[in-house]
Amino acid sequence: MSLPALLAALGPDVVTPGPSVPERNRSDWSGEAPVEPLALIRPRTTAEVSAALRICNDSRTPVVPQGGLTGICGGAMPLARGVALSLERMNRVIGVDPGQATLTAEAGCPLEVAQSAANEHGQMLAIDLGARGSCTLGGVISTNAGGNQVLRYGMTRDHVLGVEVVLADGTILPAMNTLLKNNVGIDLKHLFIGSEGLLGIVTKAVFRLQPRPLHGATAFAGCADSGAMLDLLRRTRAALGPDLISFEVMWPNFYDIMRKGIDTAHPLKDRHGVYVILETGGFDPLLRDRLEACLADAIAAGALTDVVIGANHREESALWAVRESVSHYPRILGPMTAFDIGIPLDRMAKAVADLESAVLAHWPDARVLSYGHMGDSNLHLVVNCPTALVQPSKEIKAIVYGLTRDLGGTVSAEHGIGTQKRDVIGYSRSAEELATMRAIKATLDPHNILNPGKSFS
Repeated sequence: MSLPALLAALGPDVVTPGPSVPERNRSDWSGEAPVEPLALIRPRTTAEVSAALRICNDSRTPVVPQGGLTGICGGAMPLARGVALSLERMNRVIGVDPGQATLTAEAGCPLEVAQSAANEHGQMLAIDLGARGSCTLGGVISTNAGGNQVLRYGMTRDHVLGVEVVLADGTILPAMNTLLKNNVGIDLKHLFIGSEGLLGIVTKAVFRLQPRPLHGATAFAGCADSGAMLDLLRRTRAALGPDLISFEVMWPNFYDIMRKGIDTAHPLKDRHGVYVILETGGFDPLLRDRLEACLADAIAAGALTDVVIGANHREESALWAVRESVSHYPRILGPMTAFDIGIPLDRMAKAVADLESAVLAHWPDARVLSYGHMGDSNLHLVVNCPTALVQPSKEIKAIVYGLTRDLGGTVSAEHGIGTQKRDVIGYSRSAEELATMRAIKATLDPHNILNPGKSFS
């Protein structure tokens, strides 16, 4: 029993016994039923994280790390027999070094706060998600999050230079590298990025910053179908190169329902088979002209049928409104089953059509919403069965993950595995890969106290 020892070592200001744990720390965005943990720990320092883990390791008490609780895969769901360890109090931006182009922050710092700190120094933290105001840097690191700008800047892994991590036994691993080039031995930070707190708890990190683009434009386009959309992607990549930051796609089954749900105007006159948001950014003062020329050529070639370019920041934000409306799902859809999958681009059109038809064959009244980051092959799918007494999530997942496997895709593109995808991780990783992951877990966490039962654990 670790609770008395935790209270003695850290005090009641840090350790909250189970019955007093706030509701928000009993669940995450996965939709799983809330769980009352043995206790909630809210440390203010790395030393307190270390003390907590040392006590829990000695008593074999499970520890579930928590950040902004915006994950959809159950990775932050607490255990009744364990403690939840929230980094919400470790939320500072420690510093920005404009010369070295780095930002150092604690893991509980919200992504948007870190973005603002970089902007104040004329630079940019180029990780961006719709949940930027509530997700934390530690959560972003733990899932190797992607987001809207992966096409240009890459996943979270591409932005992290160094980390401070507390291991299961309380050992503090000081790997806070600030250099872009540091090729000494094994780069240990990569063990912890994307491992969902199974190997250690990240408490601080150093991020690489990017120069903030001086010029850019955002366009909203309508294409006839998925094939035309993929043609537009090829054309814009070739014409704009690294100045193409985002290529976000929404099929009508997503766009029509969500636009009506948030009551916003349609940027285009007619209905189209696929909608695309193209965002550009760079240092070429003629970038907007280049985008216009590229889109004109695409219209002439039939890759798109209509397009509008935002004239100012307000109009650009309006073009993004429906794409960033996903937080309204509970209000607009009610119970739902959400997916974050990756599909090879040459099979994307087939995937969208097959997934929708397969679901509708079983539940004819189902609402199947498709959208995603097409520039990096990431498809998001949301299914709601409005007349079902209980949302048939298990059956829907069997269909979607089975088709994803058969199409050579991945069951998780950017949101992690958690508990929701644990049973299908073998669809996207070989037995040899999983055995190696478990061997690393056994070495760093021999008593399996860190987020047990999640991902490959």
